[in-house]
Amino acid sequence: MARITIIGGTGYAGSHLVAAAVARGHRVTSYSRRTPSSPPAGAKFIAFDLLDGGQLPRAALDTDVLISALSPRGPLAGQTRQLLADLAERARAEGVRFGVIGGAGTLRISENGPVVQDTEHVPAEFKAEAREMGAVLGDLRESDQALDWFYVSPAAGFGSWAPGAATGTYRIGSDVLLTDSEGNSEISGADLADAVMNEIESPRHRRARFSIAY
Repeated sequence: MARITIIGGTGYAGSHLVAAAVARGHRVTSYSRRTPSSPPAGAKFIAFDLLDGGQLPRAALDTDVLISALSPRGPLAGQTRQLLADLAERARAEGVRFGVIGGAGTLRISENGPVVQDTEHVPAEFKAEAREMGAVLGDLRESDQALDWFYVSPAAGFGSWAPGAATGTYRIGSDVLLTDSEGNSEISGADLADAVMNEIESPRHRRARFSIAY
């Protein structure tokens, strides 16, 4: 059993992570601006807003893995990079593994092709979000070697608008966008969470990014 703290455990990605972690018998604590009206059994939810100026409570670092499921949109736009840099430094100081659920924007279309965020596949209104998460990945890659981190790039079609279902069958990649035979890049919330739990239980990507898609 691992102790897992999830920042943003009530959002789309975060709620799937909480559910998967509980199902596997891990001890899960979620910090988010609001707590769910009907929290799932087996997880602890704590209301906390990182934008209020206070530091995440010390108890949040009493964990094996700290995962951010934050997205740089709404009030977090332009703020997420620094917030995650601060969390990464605290994780390093406490010897806690740090995971980030990012996006597909920094994946390459092909081995030597452009990154997704620089193509027409990303609408203009989402480019700033993609670039901020790309900067987070860059910061992690340049971080102190003592920080044990991983960064997850879901498929390009990952999101609440395409929830999909749990299949337990998917592919793990690295820096190139994974697509199926028809050129689609998709992954369900449940399967993304399954892959993240596998990484927590049997680490294969230390100080590295990995991608997930069908």
